[in-house]
Amino acid sequence: MTPSKPVIGISCGDLNGIGIELIIKTFSDNRILELCTPVVFASNKVINFYRKSMPEINFNYQNIKDFTRLNIKQINLFNCWEEETVITPGQLTESAGKYAVLSLQTAAAALKQKQIDGLVTAPINKKNIQSADFNFSGHTPYLKNFFAVNDVVMVLCAGNFRVALVTEHVPVSDITKNITKEIIVSKLGILNKSLQRDFSIDKPRIAVLALNPHAGDEGLIGNEEETIIKPAIREAKNNNILAVGPYSADAFFARRHYEKFDAVLAMYHDQGLIPFKSLALSEGVNFTAGLSAVRTSPDHGVAFDIAGKNKADTSSFIASVFECIDIIHRRNGYDENRANPVRKITAESFARMEDEEIKEN
Repeated sequence: MTPSKPVIGISCGDLNGIGIELIIKTFSDNRILELCTPVVFASNKVINFYRKSMPEINFNYQNIKDFTRLNIKQINLFNCWEEETVITPGQLTESAGKYAVLSLQTAAAALKQKQIDGLVTAPINKKNIQSADFNFSGHTPYLKNFFAVNDVVMVLCAGNFRVALVTEHVPVSDITKNITKEIIVSKLGILNKSLQRDFSIDKPRIAVLALNPHAGDEGLIGNEEETIIKPAIREAKNNNILAVGPYSADAFFARRHYEKFDAVLAMYHDQGLIPFKSLALSEGVNFTAGLSAVRTSPDHGVAFDIAGKNKADTSSFIASVFECIDIIHRRNGYDENRANPVRKITAESFARMEDEEIKEN
């Protein structure tokens, strides 16, 4: 694998959703092959099924069964299964979920073994992926478990606008019990490190949202701000993390305060994602911070209502591919600088050197 041209794996998502359509449309533009080498984890039969429904698109690929035959100048299709699969676009089926999981597991294994440099995951349906062997609410908790890390952070990003979550896919009735000082401190630590390493921000500024309306109104509308969130912010600051808040969520976004920060930490899913998707429009990217490898995905679901109709908008998926490539490069640059630090000469030290030369002369 070439650092200047990373190998990007793509899991196919739900076979009856828009994932394969997004993949075909995105990588039919050969210019993307100048930036990365794609490896699609699916099967010939599934790709060809959707390719027939888009005859105007030229999508050529090479089949591989192992990474020794990787063609860096072409789209590579890693066949995860050979058997026939029933494809019914727009339908929720057990079979489609089974193969979505198989694609994800195969791609994740390649990512962990460093056979690919990054992973872009097409959308899955959270219901039909469930089984005795796969009991996760989505990509993020699965990858956290697979990579055996203590914690990760779901980060939605669009350019310099980034929203991270304390809690992800949990029922509203369970949100409060999943918000503790320790969890917030952990999320802030991971987010801060990711902003430095993955987004090249030396001293990140992170806004922390309140849980209750009006930030609790000094305890009149809930006390989590006083007993949990403020103590977590204080501890984060003691850890040299520039965290500020808690901010009342409605006023924070309405007054565009997010423009003053490098990231926003929201307490729960809809608190962060409703304003994010409203402001980011169709180019949002979901990034998993805290993993040893890079994973991104579009910020939307399987879109059963338009599946198989050649109507899918590729904007978010394309942004996910580009963001995956960019994060890989930024992370490599950060790690190289840490491993081989270069002494920086400041204006002050340079002036001091000039003074010394004058004195010597």
